[in-house]
Amino acid sequence: MKSSYNLSAKEIVTKISRGESSAEECLSSFFERIDEVESRVHAFITLDRDAALQRAKEIDGKVKRKERLGKLVGVPVAIKDNLCTRDVRTTCSSKMLENFLPPYNAHVVEQLLKEDAIILGKTNMDEFAMGSSTESSYFGTTKNPWNLAYVPGGSSGGSAAAVSARESSIALGSDTGGSVRCPASFCSTVGLKPTYGLVSRFGLIAYANSLEQIGPLARSVDDLALLFEVISGYDQRDSTSIRASTQNYSEFLREDVDGLKIGVPEEFFGEGVDERIVKIVWKGIDCLEKLGASYSEFSLSTVKYALPAYYLIATSEASSNLARYDGLRYGYSSEVGSDDWSTTFSNNRKKGFGAEVRRRILLGTFALSAGYYDQYYLKSLQVRTKIRLEFEKAFKKFDVLAGPTMPILPFKIGEKIDDLLALYMCDILTVLANLVGCPAISIPCGFVDSLPIGMQIMGPMLGESVLFRTAYTFEKCSKFTDYSPKL
Repeated sequence: MKSSYNLSAKEIVTKISRGESSAEECLSSFFERIDEVESRVHAFITLDRDAALQRAKEIDGKVKRKERLGKLVGVPVAIKDNLCTRDVRTTCSSKMLENFLPPYNAHVVEQLLKEDAIILGKTNMDEFAMGSSTESSYFGTTKNPWNLAYVPGGSSGGSAAAVSARESSIALGSDTGGSVRCPASFCSTVGLKPTYGLVSRFGLIAYANSLEQIGPLARSVDDLALLFEVISGYDQRDSTSIRASTQNYSEFLREDVDGLKIGVPEEFFGEGVDERIVKIVWKGIDCLEKLGASYSEFSLSTVKYALPAYYLIATSEASSNLARYDGLRYGYSSEVGSDDWSTTFSNNRKKGFGAEVRRRILLGTFALSAGYYDQYYLKSLQVRTKIRLEFEKAFKKFDVLAGPTMPILPFKIGEKIDDLLALYMCDILTVLANLVGCPAISIPCGFVDSLPIGMQIMGPMLGESVLFRTAYTFEKCSKFTDYSPKL
């Protein structure tokens, strides 16, 4: 019999619901796995063992009393450390919030608890979600379970690594410019960036409000759909939340791509994309064609403007959002004895924020400053509108768009730490979905030199159903989600 940590989330729900296993036994299996591999992977910042065990006992009591059980009964979940968890440390992987204990839960955490999930703890990430490798974390770098010398991607690297290493059944991340899909690709998991507004951002510590979305990570499309059903839906506490009809996304999990029209933008396979990745992803597209889909290549002319527009918008919003962290009202305080407010403020932020966060704040402050607002920030918003219109036009012709998730393979830890342009270029294929607001999924597509590759499938606004159907069909054909790293 498989250890509980090797079971899918759906298998765990079935076994616990039927009384074939207990939530406590399942949780123990996951913590044993964590004790075995966590010292090498470093996926977590905080583990909440006592609360998790108490919750498992409560769930087992509900099973014995034959009470209503939630959709995720007994399933262990890892939470990215920028999502608020009541009385559990939430750091954003920053010294600035090293000891922050939120007084409330994020909306998505509330939804998980309502459906009887068990929260294992908080996962490592790039500081304030700013990065593509999880190397900017104040608490150290997470390792890629497929090769511990390599990065897991970012910024939700800890969540993806925890799922890939079987330290957690499923996980939550956040995606501002690819921060769920990048680590999903690098760690060979499934990751979804939902339609903007479909998942409440209440309780998500903000980086760039108009771009970011909370997204699920899982080992299979099956489990991803189950988790997404739980976290999606309207929330009045989030002004960007949309009133979309509630759906059972598991209903769309069927092997059927007959008549599906796939658009393949030429720019997704252009300069800077590793030729080995190009070959693997084209094999994936060919696989879908053999199953009944059709594809056509076309050009998205605005793609070349996406990355500069994204970084101008993201850093500008970050500059505004992170202005609150001054060490005087809350956040890290250097306790430098000075009556000079500006000196104290500067010292607190210099020591409380890492280099990458400070860099992005400076870039954003410059873009918003007098004389440059129209030239940079406003123009980037206009470019964003042009990109969105071109995507809307493409989705009138195609059901989905497909290409690589990442332009490069996972790279060695420290390899690009000083090559900032190369790090920023990693986001070139993922930022589009955030600028447009449309959903995008990354699905394992193959390996090169034992390192994972992901295929990105993008859909129209509120097009999650077609994404799940396409990804599920590919998953069942390719079987890449059946592979696991040898730790």
